[in-house]
Amino acid sequence: MRAILKKWLYQERLVLITAISIAGTVLVVRWFGLLQLWEWAAFDQFVRWRPAEPIDNRILIVEIGERDLQKYGYPISDGVMAQLLQKLNAGKPRAIGLDIYRDLPTQPGNAELVQTFKTIPNLIGIELLADESRLGVRPPPVLDKLDRVGFNNVVIDADGKVRRMLLYTWPSDGKTHQSLALKLALLYLESEGVSPQPASVNPKYLQLGKGVFRPFQQNEGSYVRSDSRGYQILASLRGPVGSFRTMSISEVLSDNVPADFVRSRVVLIGSTAISLKDFQQNAYSYDLFTRPQQISGVELQAHFLSQILSAALDGRGGINVWSDSAELVWILIWSWVGASLSWKLRSLSRSAWCLLSISLFLNTTLYLAFLAGWWLPLIPPILSLLGSGAAVVASLAHLQEELKRSKEFLLSLIDTIPDPIFVKDQNHRLLVLNQTYCRFIGSSLEMLTSKTDYDLFPKAEADIFWEQEELVLKTNQQLENEENFTDTNGITHLIATKRSLHKDAAGNLFLVGIIRDITERKLLEEALKQKNAELSHQADHDILTGLPNRKLFYERLNQSLEKALINNELVALLFLDLDGFKLINDTLGHNIGDLLLKAVSDRLKGGLRGSDTISRLGGDEFTVILPAIPGREEAAKVAEKIRDAIKEPFVLEEHTVSVTTSIGISLYPIDTQDRDVLVNNADAAMYRSKEAGKNQYQFGLIVAE
Repeated sequence: MRAILKKWLYQERLVLITAISIAGTVLVVRWFGLLQLWEWAAFDQFVRWRPAEPIDNRILIVEIGERDLQKYGYPISDGVMAQLLQKLNAGKPRAIGLDIYRDLPTQPGNAELVQTFKTIPNLIGIELLADESRLGVRPPPVLDKLDRVGFNNVVIDADGKVRRMLLYTWPSDGKTHQSLALKLALLYLESEGVSPQPASVNPKYLQLGKGVFRPFQQNEGSYVRSDSRGYQILASLRGPVGSFRTMSISEVLSDNVPADFVRSRVVLIGSTAISLKDFQQNAYSYDLFTRPQQISGVELQAHFLSQILSAALDGRGGINVWSDSAELVWILIWSWVGASLSWKLRSLSRSAWCLLSISLFLNTTLYLAFLAGWWLPLIPPILSLLGSGAAVVASLAHLQEELKRSKEFLLSLIDTIPDPIFVKDQNHRLLVLNQTYCRFIGSSLEMLTSKTDYDLFPKAEADIFWEQEELVLKTNQQLENEENFTDTNGITHLIATKRSLHKDAAGNLFLVGIIRDITERKLLEEALKQKNAELSHQADHDILTGLPNRKLFYERLNQSLEKALINNELVALLFLDLDGFKLINDTLGHNIGDLLLKAVSDRLKGGLRGSDTISRLGGDEFTVILPAIPGREEAAKVAEKIRDAIKEPFVLEEHTVSVTTSIGISLYPIDTQDRDVLVNNADAAMYRSKEAGKNQYQFGLIVAE
């Protein structure tokens, strides 16, 4: 496994170096916050693409619009405000949120308003906490004493948009302050039996019912070193402007609000009048195809409240993000994808289309993830993908230029060499060929360039070429091998190819091969080998009959006797002499005599075992070695078989010739254990056969030792 990984790392080293470099550059740019606006813009677009959720009927907004200001004046008097609160309270809401600053009396009716504040226990007023950029606004004193105040501070990002909400904050006074939305949510949830608890996943997290609210961190998502003071969470709005049921204060004061609009709901009172400028920007504030929108402060608070209630009661998830390490790996992966893909495609146009398609796929995938509640980095991986792809394409363009120069130089060099020479890349494709190679294979340079051996040669030959080249590429060692090479005319040459690996200044690897045609040399070597074999055969065999001669006879006899001694076997030695051969030779001529000797040798070979040795010692004298013969009786049967075979007439050219043979037999180790004595004994027995009348066989005498 380690070897495989090491090999992969070596092969992919350029891709990995490019991917890591581009990803590192993107991460540095991101760390400096230069991608923050782009990532926020991508987030906003995903928010706008997300289907709007149904109106949250748990919340009713009572707005103060321009007509209401014209009717009741500005600021609205305490008396009108007291009347509004009393009418709403009569509808039995679970909570009332007054998103209007009432830190100072506005006569007439202040006493009535103060009394109303005291008598409505589920009424929450607002305050604006002071910070570095603005002065605070105190809450209504009565509500402050009763601890029924929530702040309406919002967290604004650097581009002026609200994407986060505050639940708690701990200013310099040392007290824990709750937001208006949280205060109202807790009042509503109290009736549902839900109260704040430490989350089981992390005791530092707030849990309300089904919802766990993970605090915002300063580098969360696309944020870079952002202000994370207080207990912040990412805001998840239900939709654009108009996501809640809304009534005007005029309708409330005129008793034109249905009772079920208020009963058991949270009522938020706030301004929507443009002249009061209580508006914020959010993800829906800008779009390419619609008029820019701003959201009123009271509706923004309604979204915050709805997010808390929906999480606690409905299990609606918030916006989740990955850890910094997971985002780092995510960006590195896409950087590697861009580099690897461009390296494999090696084409600007194909790489561009492919990378753009992947970017679209990535955008779609992350949008689907966003719908599932995950905000994953989009801009950094796309920049890494496209950046690493562009870097590889630029690098390949540089390599191609260097390769072109190298090819031109190599071509000018190798064309001066008389041997066929080829240069291949690491993919075994022909890059450079000299003219000698083109003539040798029988094809033009244009037809051969960029081809592999499998395009040009039979598969068996191409397999061998590929295997040899892989050895050179893996070991970086020069190798020479003898191979078959079939040209375009179908002629197969025997070649010796020397292969070696070379690298140019740009780091391009080339496999260089030099071919020598050794066909004629191999033919000469084969002819010489055949001639030597013939000479060797002639040295051991009779020229006329092809039988072993005297030299080989004694070698075979020695071998048979040694084997018989080891295996405790018998060996029979037969000496044969043709009767009347001299007369035939003298009367019919030496040619007929030679033909007769050949015919006799053929009959002997046709009638004996493959393990038997037939030899011609000279003239008309033959010998037969019978290894592993059972005994005298079997030797006699072989002699009779030979005698009967030879006495049959021979048809030699136009002559019919009859001849007989006299045979002498000697047995090892019965007659003797000495080789020379065994030979002499068989020879003497043969002569006794002639003296006894010819055409018969005689056994040799047992020699006392």
